[in-house]
Amino acid sequence: MCGICGLVSASSAPPQDASLITSMMDVLAHRGPDGQGHYTHTFAGPAGQGHVSLGHRRLSIIDVAGGAQPLANEDESAWIVFNGEIYNYLELRARLQASGHAFRTHSDTETILHLYEEMGRDCVRELRGMFAFAIWDQRKRSLLLARDRLGQKPLVYCPIGADILFGSEIKSILAHPAAPRRLRLLSLHDYLTYQYVPHPHTMFEGIFKLPPAHTLLWRDGQTSLDEYWRPPFGPTVNITLHQASERIRHLLDEATRIRLMSEVPLGAFLSGGIDSSIVVALMARHMPGPVKTFSIGFEEKRYDELKYARLAAQRIGADHHEFIVRPDALEILPKLAWHYDEPFADSSAIPTYYVSQQTRQHVTVALTGDAGDEGFAGYSRYKAMRLAAAFDRAPKWMRDWLAQCAWRGIPDTLRSGTLRRRARRFLAALALDPCARYTRWCCAFDDELKSQVCSPGMQAAVAAFPSSRIFADEYAQVPGLDFVARTLFVDYRRYLPDDLNVKVDIASMAHSLECRSPFLDHKLVEFAATLPTRLKLHGMTSKFLLKHAFRDLLPKEILHRPKMGFGVPIAEWFRGPLKDLARDTLLAPAFFANGWFSQPGVRRLVDDHTQARRDHGYRLWALLMFELWRQRFLP
Repeated sequence: MCGICGLVSASSAPPQDASLITSMMDVLAHRGPDGQGHYTHTFAGPAGQGHVSLGHRRLSIIDVAGGAQPLANEDESAWIVFNGEIYNYLELRARLQASGHAFRTHSDTETILHLYEEMGRDCVRELRGMFAFAIWDQRKRSLLLARDRLGQKPLVYCPIGADILFGSEIKSILAHPAAPRRLRLLSLHDYLTYQYVPHPHTMFEGIFKLPPAHTLLWRDGQTSLDEYWRPPFGPTVNITLHQASERIRHLLDEATRIRLMSEVPLGAFLSGGIDSSIVVALMARHMPGPVKTFSIGFEEKRYDELKYARLAAQRIGADHHEFIVRPDALEILPKLAWHYDEPFADSSAIPTYYVSQQTRQHVTVALTGDAGDEGFAGYSRYKAMRLAAAFDRAPKWMRDWLAQCAWRGIPDTLRSGTLRRRARRFLAALALDPCARYTRWCCAFDDELKSQVCSPGMQAAVAAFPSSRIFADEYAQVPGLDFVARTLFVDYRRYLPDDLNVKVDIASMAHSLECRSPFLDHKLVEFAATLPTRLKLHGMTSKFLLKHAFRDLLPKEILHRPKMGFGVPIAEWFRGPLKDLARDTLLAPAFFANGWFSQPGVRRLVDDHTQARRDHGYRLWALLMFELWRQRFLP
């Protein structure tokens, strides 16, 4: 696991090139504290002398002694910088050696480079793992950027005329003096809806995320994008519950086993939920000693899962470590704003940051249970969809009436209770079509609240681009499936790579910890995508197949417990320790100086929350994270 960066100039060699690539590497030091290296080269291009620089910061996991980067092929005509892990590299290596390729290291990085020599940009189709890499091909004067299928590893790029910059994180690109630092207004609009900036855009105008399962080829100043994979949702297989259980056990066991490859200490996050408990149970089958597991708890009991983590650890025989954290929001918020590079309002980044910090004191690699919900219908919103489908058969006037009753008759206050607020949210969206309804359930700011907090000028600038277009475009890719299956596809394409994977990658790499999730194995994802929805959401039982397939490995208390999010008491914080920070930051003149927000609207939001008239905790969090980011990154 590492940090990569680089630049290619088609027409001229920039001055002080060595110091420039060093600056781009230095801001990635947290991703690779074990070593660094760079490659620079001047070449003859069609418009004159060109220049390429590749930089690498290394976190040593595989071939600790010999896997330094950038790495070249035999004749140094191709160079690679790589971030990630390739779990099938030994099989690929044997095949390439049989074809005559000579290896100088034992790293998975060199396998990618020789595979590129054989297959060009199609080499990504053979890779099983998580990856982001760049290959400079001297003969073709081309740069290939590639990102793994599910977006586990980040890769951003910035075209500047005929030149291109790239890096693992935006801050690496911003180290270049020519990089833009202008806000993209449409990204702010979408961020207020989703609490993250959807790919391929970032919050910066002119800086882009390479989408998951894509390659980008730069040659002589021209770029082309290619999508090489997508979750294969379509006609489902005819399979029994027993057959599906046997197959899923085999695939998940294999996906776990191959992720134990490491030359450094390895453990696992254990939340006490179904997914992480299954992963740890499978790890125990393949490790010579007890699995080291790590959990965190909170003083607020409704956010604490430690008792379930203990149950799982005892059942599995793990070497269990627990930490009670007392989050210091004033101390951690500036760190999160810097590490995430753009506004990121998923508050579970806080516990993820803390558990990564504690885990890194013991191990360098941690397995997680991430993506079990997306693969096997674990979120409560999937149940809500099924329930809403029954209401869709009612006349529209009745659904409209229920929506109005919910809005007016059910309070949305801090004291009204989570279940009541969820009922209000569910009923209020019944009048919408299913796609718009799901967007409404997922959003932080709906159109009404945006019209309150955003200035008239901003509203006019984005009026032609409703944020729902992003989900609508994805739903349109799989029109023939039931709506739950279509939504699982959308979550694989959007929520997973833009929110969950970003959260885990950034929070863990802030502490130089590598995280691996067996549920993100693309072979497992491909199989799960072909399964009928009834095996995932059986009536109102979520993760039905997982619970059936692994019922012998887990305590009953975990199998039948309600789902609990990995959260923090945001609403309470904004009435207590964060109350003054929110007012001082969000009501300050600087927050309104750019003309994006309405002062009366934001003030009403703050007052309504602190006086318990409405629950705006996550909305205030989104605004606060935006403003802390703006102060740090915008001139």
